[in-house]
Amino acid sequence: MNIPRALGRYLNAAFLIVCSTLIPTLSVYASDIVVGSWNIQRLGHGSNKSFPALASIASKVDLLAVQEVMTESGIAELEQALEKYTGESWSHLVSHALGANSYKEMYAFIWRDSVVEYSEGAVVYLDRENHFVREPFSAKFKSKQDQSELAIGTVHIVYGKSIKDRTPEINALADYWLWMAEVYPDTPLVLAGDFNLPQSHRAWNALKQYARPLVTQGASTLSKTAGKYANLYDNIWVERDTHLAINDAGIIDFPNMIGWDHAKSRKHVSDHAPLYMALGDGVLDDATASISAFAAATPSSQAQSPVTRNATQEIRGNRHSKIFHRPDCPSYNRVGSKNRVSFSSAQAAKDSGYRIAKNCP
Repeated sequence: MNIPRALGRYLNAAFLIVCSTLIPTLSVYASDIVVGSWNIQRLGHGSNKSFPALASIASKVDLLAVQEVMTESGIAELEQALEKYTGESWSHLVSHALGANSYKEMYAFIWRDSVVEYSEGAVVYLDRENHFVREPFSAKFKSKQDQSELAIGTVHIVYGKSIKDRTPEINALADYWLWMAEVYPDTPLVLAGDFNLPQSHRAWNALKQYARPLVTQGASTLSKTAGKYANLYDNIWVERDTHLAINDAGIIDFPNMIGWDHAKSRKHVSDHAPLYMALGDGVLDDATASISAFAAATPSSQAQSPVTRNATQEIRGNRHSKIFHRPDCPSYNRVGSKNRVSFSSAQAAKDSGYRIAKNCP
C-alpha cells in the first residue's frame, strides 16, 4: 500500500505543553521517542478550537493517537498547526467514520516525520461479534533511526448511561488484544485511548491477563473547577512483559502549561488531558508540567535487561535528555554515541546534573 506523507484520507477496514513561544525539544534516537494518546473533544466540529494551543500541546510527543475526531479536516488542520508551530513536517492517518446511528467519530494518528514513519497494517478491527460501537483502529509505526517497530491500537469506549453500558466493550478488549498479537506478530503492542472506565475496575481483569496500564494514579478528565481533575478514564496499555524501554509515563497537565483555567481549556482545547509514555531516553522538556504516574515494570520484565549489574562498568549519560543509565538498566545499550557521556559512578552523574532513568531496577 503506497501511502503519501499527507495521509489524511479515509482507510476502510482491512486498515507537553507550553506557551507557543517555547521551541520544543526534538527526539534524536528511535529509543528516545515520546508516544501520546489524547481525546481531543469533538475535533473538527464547530469553531471553538484553538489550533495554536492544540499544536503547542501535541508537539510535546512524537507520535499521537487521537480519539473523538469528527471530521478529516479537523485532523488536517491540527497537522498544519503543528507544522507551523514546530517548523517541521508532520503526517497523519485517519480512519473512516465509526459509530451507531447518525453519531459517528473517527480515530487518527499524527506523527513527527523526522522521527517516525508509518510502516503498515492500518486497519479498523473487524468486530464479528459486534461488541464495539466504534471499533478500534490500529497501525504499525517504524523508527527512522533503527527501523524498530511498534503497533498501536486506539479506541474510544462508549460512555452510555451507566458503567454497565461500558463494561461489555472493556471485556471485549482482551479478544482485541489477542487479535492485535496475530495481526502484528513479533511487534511490541500498545493500546491507547479513552476507556471511560478507570483501570482499577474489575471489568479489566480479562485484559490484565496479557497487558498492564502505565498510569495507575491521578486523573485525566478536566473538572469544571480550575486545577481539579475528575476521573482516570484515559490510559496507555502495554504487554505485561513488554520489550519497550519505557522510562516514564503520565498525564500532561496542559491547562497549567498554557496558563488557562479549566473552563477556557475545556471550551477551546479538550475536556481530557493527554497521556504520554517516554521510550528509552525520551523525556518531556523541563518546562513541561506533567504528572508522572509511571507504573513500574514487573520483575520479570525488568529481567529482560541485556546487561547485568557490574559496578566496574561505566555509567552512561545522555547529554540531550540529562538522563543516566547504570549497566543493569534496560536502556543502557540504547544511548547513542552522539549524545553519550561517560561517568565513573552514579554519584558523578548526579553531581553533573543528570538523573537516573526511571526504568532502572
